[in-house]
Amino acid sequence: MKDLSNQQKGSALAFIAVMFITPDSLFIRLSSIDTWGLLFYRGAIPFFAVLIALLIYYKNDFIKAFLNVGYAGIFYVISFSICNITFILSIQNTNVANTLIMIAMAPMLSAILGALFLKEIPDKKTWVAIIITLISVVFIFYDSLELGNFFGDLMGITTAFGLATNAVIIRSAKDRDLLPSAVIGKLCVALFAVFFVDSFELVGKDLVYIPLMCILCVAIPFVLVTIAPRFIPAEEVNLFFLLETILGPIWVWLVIKEQPSPETIIGGMIIILTIAIHSFLKIRSIKI
Repeated sequence: MKDLSNQQKGSALAFIAVMFITPDSLFIRLSSIDTWGLLFYRGAIPFFAVLIALLIYYKNDFIKAFLNVGYAGIFYVISFSICNITFILSIQNTNVANTLIMIAMAPMLSAILGALFLKEIPDKKTWVAIIITLISVVFIFYDSLELGNFFGDLMGITTAFGLATNAVIIRSAKDRDLLPSAVIGKLCVALFAVFFVDSFELVGKDLVYIPLMCILCVAIPFVLVTIAPRFIPAEEVNLFFLLETILGPIWVWLVIKEQPSPETIIGGMIIILTIAIHSFLKIRSIKI
């Protein structure tokens, strides 16, 4: 890893994070727990898992690591917690297609925020990739789009803005380790969900699916996502997450035989190809 350029490191971290996230929608479909219970465990289990990892990693400097996050770390806790919660609220109050379309705006929002606050103006190929992937997402879900609930749609936009803000905050404080802030953020999510959970009991298949999902699809990715923006611009990190738009449905198709639509396959291939070309060009520094 030491021999890799920052572009290679950031791209690899973002890509690996997405690969862990892609089965997330499958696990959600397979589980039978209620929404708020799901949110609670998606906060609590990653919190304890990563907290233990940080205890082992930092050892005597554990407390110091939490105190060194600074103002950026405090803002990250707030933004990280909010977008985790608003994602669930959006799914609850509008159709899934609307939520996914709004989350697809995250790379564009990251580019704008990065330009405004970090003076990192995206190059031409990044803007081209953002526009192509956004159009592809709209194409995939065009037939599913409906006039959703205003509150749910608003929460979807808030989630996209939160994802963009998260990446920009990390990028602005790339000399600091904000993993402790992410851990606190997960704790805040769990504490918020506590007030709405009807039952904390996990029964049957949920005893396997929930812990597996929370470790593989939540804990590991959020660690990698907190590190990746130190090496590449925020909008590039969020571009990778559009891969879940196609890979998520493929997991569902392979396991529970829910076949993705032709639009999903076509749009997904365009997204994958666009991000692959963009990453290759960035790594090789080839101008278009």
